[in-house]
Amino acid sequence: MLKQQLELEIEEALKEVPVLDIHTHLTGRRLTARGLQDILLYHMAISDLYAAGCPNGSRLTEFPNFPAEEEAQQRIREAIPYLSRVRNTSTSWGIRIILEDLYDWKTPVDESNWLKLHEAVKERSNDHSYARSVLDGLRIERSGTELSRRGQGEDDDRLQYALEWGFFTRCQWGEFDTALYELEKCWGREPEAPSPIGGARPQVSRIIRTMDDVEEAIAHYVSKIPYDTVLSTATHLSTDIDYRVVSKEEMAAALANREHAGPHERDIYASFVNEAILTAMEKRSEDGIVFQFSFGAEPLPYETGSRLSQRTIAQVGDMIARHPNLQFQCLLASRHANQSLCTMARELPNLTLAGYWWHNFFPDAMQQTITERLDMLPANKQIGFFSDAYCLEWTYAKLTIVRKILARVLADKVRLGQYRIDDALAIAREILYESPQTILGMKPYAQGGHR
Repeated sequence: MLKQQLELEIEEALKEVPVLDIHTHLTGRRLTARGLQDILLYHMAISDLYAAGCPNGSRLTEFPNFPAEEEAQQRIREAIPYLSRVRNTSTSWGIRIILEDLYDWKTPVDESNWLKLHEAVKERSNDHSYARSVLDGLRIERSGTELSRRGQGEDDDRLQYALEWGFFTRCQWGEFDTALYELEKCWGREPEAPSPIGGARPQVSRIIRTMDDVEEAIAHYVSKIPYDTVLSTATHLSTDIDYRVVSKEEMAAALANREHAGPHERDIYASFVNEAILTAMEKRSEDGIVFQFSFGAEPLPYETGSRLSQRTIAQVGDMIARHPNLQFQCLLASRHANQSLCTMARELPNLTLAGYWWHNFFPDAMQQTITERLDMLPANKQIGFFSDAYCLEWTYAKLTIVRKILARVLADKVRLGQYRIDDALAIAREILYESPQTILGMKPYAQGGHR
């Protein structure tokens, strides 16, 4: 069988394999794009445009607010002159997939026609049945999203939840006390939307000044983890942090120097808070909650760059080994680190790997990642897809692309003699549908329930 024919046969068969999308930012009751801005100006698309010369590289207004119509239209108009310059990128391919398949729009978006398309997207955003039809067409039974985006639970039958709240180990551009600020932001409050990347820091009502404050704030955060509602706590581990076990004395000394904090204090704050939370979560390991972390994307003025040191990989390996009763899952944005993470997941029973995050969501990087993981890891130690989408249109584009790349990898293995076709499809089903159930506790649509 010719290679192309085999790929197409496997790709068609993959369309019938059910999928669980473990990590998104979908918002309950408003699952689809609110306007053309949600399709054309997805944050990775903004990076393409900014690189091409578009003057604004910042994200649109983020949840819990959304862009006003004036902002949306202004940013679309600003982007249009640069669309032709980025038509070569795979992100632009994703946009074309969305517009052609979901909106029957086959012409380039330009100054003369964008408003018509924008109004069509806005009109469809109010059709809840349309959102369900997209999920059904993709065979996606459930999607994981932020608990803060649950709304009134209108879509609990199709959504499950992760706690994205305090980002104690995510560095922010030009900051050294982020872990303390994030702790203050959570202290005395109920779970809410996480801090955005970059931007101003809103004022907090309680300031951490003493070790008693630190311990009280950590205890509050841990007490507010809704174990009966969420499948995971989703956070980020920055490569700039020197992760280690920090004593209370070291933490107290660093706290006293907060006004003049630098990298040394930053590492102490983050390490101390992180270890305290991991220890508390491990004591509740019977609840099945997973410590899910992204890895390999570090702050730049507007977005992030892919960067990850071997030192950090080793330190995170030590961290995972220190907490053998707590499950960890890595969402990786660094291509070069995939082999290292695979070797760690082979030897650390409580570490699994999932999908392709941000700077790995490009066809060549995905092909390498999928190939390495299928060769190095059991199928039940890896999850083959998550969209990280903010609207279902981008879920559609990303799953379409992943199916094409997965079909290419599986076809190569069939031609090599490593898999038979039926084995390849069974393996695909395991990493797309079964592993999310066994690793994270996601439930097929027929089982119901939000946990």
